Amino acid sequence: MNLDVLIFAAHPDDAELSMGGTIAKLSKLGLTVGVIDLTKGELGTRGTEETRKREADKAAEILSLAHRENLGLKDGSIKFNDDYLKRIIIKIRKHKPKLLFAPYFNDRHPDHIGASQLVKEAFFFSGLHKIETEENNRPQIPFRPQKLFYYMQTYEFKPSFIFDISETFETKMQAVLTYDTQFHQPESKEPETFISQPIFIQFIEARAKYFGFKIGKQYGEAFFSEEEIELDIAVFLNGTSKNKYL
Repeated sequence: MNLDVLIFAAHPDDAELSMGGTIAKLSKLGLTVGVIDLTKGELGTRGTEETRKREADKAAEILSLAHRENLGLKDGSIKFNDDYLKRIIIKIRKHKPKLLFAPYFNDRHPDHIGASQLVKEAFFFSGLHKIETEENNRPQIPFRPQKLFYYMQTYEFKPSFIFDISETFETKMQAVLTYDTQFHQPESKEPETFISQPIFIQFIEARAKYFGFKIGKQYGEAFFSEEEIELDIAVFLNGTSKNKYL
């Protein structure tokens, strides 16, 4: 199916943590939004492939995603190679999104960095006629989304824009907390991780409040663009979308 917005994430829960409020708001506005997780998160210290799948499906329902799938690439090995690149190009050409989102290109987790590079290159090469791909044994037509934006994970950056998620922050947190194997559970016997510390969820809320404050709102999510974004002053003054892409 064609999508308005397509988000690539290295692991299940990355999209929810980074831009779950934006996903929920775009869906609420009637846009078709999809998430493609590159791996099943099988190297995660807590939980299993099966539990992560159930959690991802539940989160997709909460966020009203139009599409979610998992490419099943090897967790811990998301690095650039031609096979991975081609698989992502196929998905972009299949879904024809207007906007593409990827992890920011510098982060704590190496898979996030690898995913960022793969999506950036796929964003460009998906538009080249001499790169041939097939889907269900049918040749695909070249297609390039209008824009590629990067979302924030562990490491922060100076945002190109901040999206107001005040009305969908609670929805975001409902989706995040479906991944209960990953976050703090007092009764859990599994080892503690970076994100299972009790303070981690508080950090996610504090970050959303911080970026919301920066734009005079209650909650916000930050994004980066390597290209300039057009600002339509007339639209801005009418109180609707602040740029032509969101």
